[in-house]
Amino acid sequence: MAISLGMRVSGLLVVGAVAVAVAAFGGDGSGTPDGGGGGATIVTVGPSSSARSFVAPKPSGPRESPAGEASRTVLPNSPSHSGETTPAPLGTSSPTPSSSPRYRLLASPVWLPPGPLSPDTGSDAHSAPDPSSVYDRLRDPHHCRADLGMIPTSSSDPEWRVLRGLADACLAVQGEGGSWSAAAQEYAGAAGKAGTCKGRATYAVLGALLDFHRRYPGAGARLTAASDAPPACDYRIAGVDPGGADARVRPGDTVAIELRDTYFDQAGLLRSGVVLIGGHRLAGPPVARSRSGDRLVLSAVVPSLDRYPQRVDVAVRYGGTEVRLKDALTVAAPAVVPSPGGSSGTPQGVLTLGPLTADLSGP
Repeated sequence: MAISLGMRVSGLLVVGAVAVAVAAFGGDGSGTPDGGGGGATIVTVGPSSSARSFVAPKPSGPRESPAGEASRTVLPNSPSHSGETTPAPLGTSSPTPSSSPRYRLLASPVWLPPGPLSPDTGSDAHSAPDPSSVYDRLRDPHHCRADLGMIPTSSSDPEWRVLRGLADACLAVQGEGGSWSAAAQEYAGAAGKAGTCKGRATYAVLGALLDFHRRYPGAGARLTAASDAPPACDYRIAGVDPGGADARVRPGDTVAIELRDTYFDQAGLLRSGVVLIGGHRLAGPPVARSRSGDRLVLSAVVPSLDRYPQRVDVAVRYGGTEVRLKDALTVAAPAVVPSPGGSSGTPQGVLTLGPLTADLSGP
């Protein structure tokens, strides 16, 4: 009887020790020294109340993107250093954070903020896409492969380079191919060269993706479009230059209208835009005085008004959008033009042609 009781006690102690060991290694054997646990980073699609102790501490992150949303939806099957992913077996579900301490919840990088949408996007009017409209298409991260095919492969234009690099990084981080090295090369080649608001936003988002990959080289993320972020471009009339020391202008004078943060192909505005001064639509398409990046300066001739002097607004319309600068100019009455019979300082019958004077009073 004593031997039998001793054996039962020993058996209970052995069972208890096994239970403690299983609990210590996560319950499924995956945390055992030979179970492949190690220090691998495995990301999950969402947190649970029991996974708080497994949330990775937020390291010093990249600089903030100018806009965009951070998604917490992360692929459970992270791509390896080679960029390949191992899908979960059919009919099985990915483990939850509470079942294994190997899981960490990572915030995936921000994606492109709204442009706003270029009037050229989706238009068949152009034979070749422009960077601003490709930016708008690339805002849907599910179509990065198709968008990459629209970008010139050999262009050295910084606007194209950052878009090409971002499309590559978009595919790589989502485990759909792409090339991290190509994305990094385009990022380095376009450093400090993006001259438009959309180009600068693309460069910032690409930098955040590359930093995410540097910190978590084995992690992948499912990117989501930023819906409520502020736009990348603040399109506006930055100023109107009357062209002289006097702020007043007269009908027939030429003024300069400066546009900033143009979020579209400027050639479109020069083709079909409209300029209004004091509510009067100017004849013909706008005329460019100078162009640089997303800055465009237009030349415009002051029209005749119904009364003088008058403080007037200046507006530019294009693609259903109008930008306006209130009280931009003061238009004075036109200069007095001498009547044909009046005295103008030149004797009647004498025609002055530059340095030559011809007497027309003879027979």
